[in-house]
Amino acid sequence: MSNTEISIQADDFSLADEVALLEKDNVSDGAVVTFTGRVRNNNNGNSVTSLTLEHYPGMTEKSLAKIIIEAKERWQIGRVKVIHRIGELHIGDQIVFVGVTSKHRKDAFAANEFIMDYLKVNAPFWKKEKIVTPSTAVGDKTQEMSESWLDAKNSDTNKAELWS
Repeated sequence: MSNTEISIQADDFSLADEVALLEKDNVSDGAVVTFTGRVRNNNNGNSVTSLTLEHYPGMTEKSLAKIIIEAKERWQIGRVKVIHRIGELHIGDQIVFVGVTSKHRKDAFAANEFIMDYLKVNAPFWKKEKIVTPSTAVGDKTQEMSESWLDAKNSDTNKAELWS
């Protein structure tokens, strides 16, 4: 796909560098819309300490390419860049970047949101969350660590279905 770049990587990325690449020598598009997702310190009432992301190499890139092709069929967009990190990430770390250019902001905003919504439910990534929970014993102030694989959220699935 021309004007499209997909990267699955363990290394962090520079938001400024990615925006600069979307804009470099791009005189036909007036809009650049980006989304960056980060690891937050809480989820479902739990205190999160880290998030581990795994994927299915080859299949993940194909799934993302298919999502981008569909976005390009729906909206008049130019360049698209998707970065998704894998491995163990900590609070505040960047997880995902989606950047879209277009002649006009409406298409860029819609395509960016669509790509992110579909990525969350259709790309083969698996997330394991490490959480801290207080001890259940009366008077015990210790904390216990646990890990669990996360399922796709119903709210994410419902959001993606709105595009159908």
